[in-house]
Amino acid sequence: MPDAVRIPRGALMIQGTTSDAGKSTLVAGLCRLALRAGVRVAPFKPQNMALNSAVTVDGGEIGRAQALQAVAAGIAAHTDLNPVLLKPTSDRGAQVIIHGKARMNLDARAYHDYKPVAFEAVLESYARLQAGYDTIFVEGAGSPAEINLRDRDIANMGFAEAVDCPVVLVADIDRGGVFAHLTGTLACLSESEQARVCGFIINRFRGDISLLKPGLDWLEARTGKPVLGVVPYLHGLTLDAEDMLPRELRAAQVAGAAARTTLRVVVPVLPHISNHTDFDALRAHPQVDFHYVRSGTPPPAADLIILPGSKNVQGDLAFLRAQGWDLVLQRHLRYGGKVIGICGGMQMLGREVADPHGVEGTPGSVAGLGWLDYSTTLTREKTLKNVTGCLALPGAADVAGYEIHMGETAGPALAVPALRLATPEGGERPDGARSADGQILATYVHSLFDTPAACASLLQWAGLSDAEAVDYPALREASLDRLADTLAGHLDLARLFGAIR
Repeated sequence: MPDAVRIPRGALMIQGTTSDAGKSTLVAGLCRLALRAGVRVAPFKPQNMALNSAVTVDGGEIGRAQALQAVAAGIAAHTDLNPVLLKPTSDRGAQVIIHGKARMNLDARAYHDYKPVAFEAVLESYARLQAGYDTIFVEGAGSPAEINLRDRDIANMGFAEAVDCPVVLVADIDRGGVFAHLTGTLACLSESEQARVCGFIINRFRGDISLLKPGLDWLEARTGKPVLGVVPYLHGLTLDAEDMLPRELRAAQVAGAAARTTLRVVVPVLPHISNHTDFDALRAHPQVDFHYVRSGTPPPAADLIILPGSKNVQGDLAFLRAQGWDLVLQRHLRYGGKVIGICGGMQMLGREVADPHGVEGTPGSVAGLGWLDYSTTLTREKTLKNVTGCLALPGAADVAGYEIHMGETAGPALAVPALRLATPEGGERPDGARSADGQILATYVHSLFDTPAACASLLQWAGLSDAEAVDYPALREASLDRLADTLAGHLDLARLFGAIR
């Protein structure tokens, strides 16, 4: 970043023409640039709808993207960074989390009525951030052009208008129709909202920029708004996703991987899959041939099958059975394959999942897959913990991760734990279970593979005898720096930061 570029005190909001336009990534890169410049910077997302979340230092829960942006900003993730988090439990309903704590489950209509209350929490958090930081980069949600949601909007222009925050619109050119996205979005805004937009950023460009120049000139002439930069398509970034599965469902082919011993890992894509960032470290591992398997797709042969977290365990269990995964697992285990269940996946591996209070849907209970001798009862209170400890496997590799779950699990299988976690009193407690034959491991701990030694140990347990220890946090840091360098080289930073107020 040029030394002459100054980052003033104030805020700037990044809104997108669509979901997944690149808002989260852009805010992360801007936070890293501000950190390099010695600015006390914080990310902020008023309202987030995502099933990928993280546990904060103040014992709450926020969207995973804001936790990543906190890393980029060099600060600890705390609940003010994302005061309202919605975790979908169905097509129409979601768990509502305010200031890090689950408050209630609401359908879409009821939440619309609740928004004025949620907005109070948003403004409280924003005021605290203004008092504690010099610059705030705010991330919108979805698109401000969703006309049906403009009434009581707290996520996009409703927030920007309330706090008088300037806005930059970002659009993904890789989707196609980028000029229609930008001009159409602008046309759907009110006059005051249009005036608030200080420029455009075009994201994920591939090709010859000279061929794009006539379109950029037309866009500026048509709207009277400047194009603040065109960001190239960045392949291979190792960054936590806000919610959507990665565009490339398979891990990218790593140079030289064909000459190495590899382990094939398969994860079913559940309808309510949560915290799939658990698998980012595996997707980045040069010895892992990783596959997400979508509905209706026959699963390939695998060395390791991982059942992921779920925001609706009973519903996703029914999905697995309907897709034939119970039979797939049976055959996989019969031929010596390994299975890991994480959080909701752990609950599925037991004898029963009971939901007497209707925490995730209709009250009742369902039979689990029955591979481990324990049962789970879902509870109204959510467990939120950052944890450290070690694997209960040869070598006792260190582990650092977090727990986010609503449920208590009990049964004989827990006598042989998967992990041993440190307690605040200086002792340890068991977590999860391992099967007597050594083929199944279950745990409540997320980010299991992010710790290099733990990842290597688990891959060795799964059959990869020469597993390398890959430092995923270091890959994430390198990606944040690469992102920041790219933004510095392709954005008009003087004009962009000059819009902050």
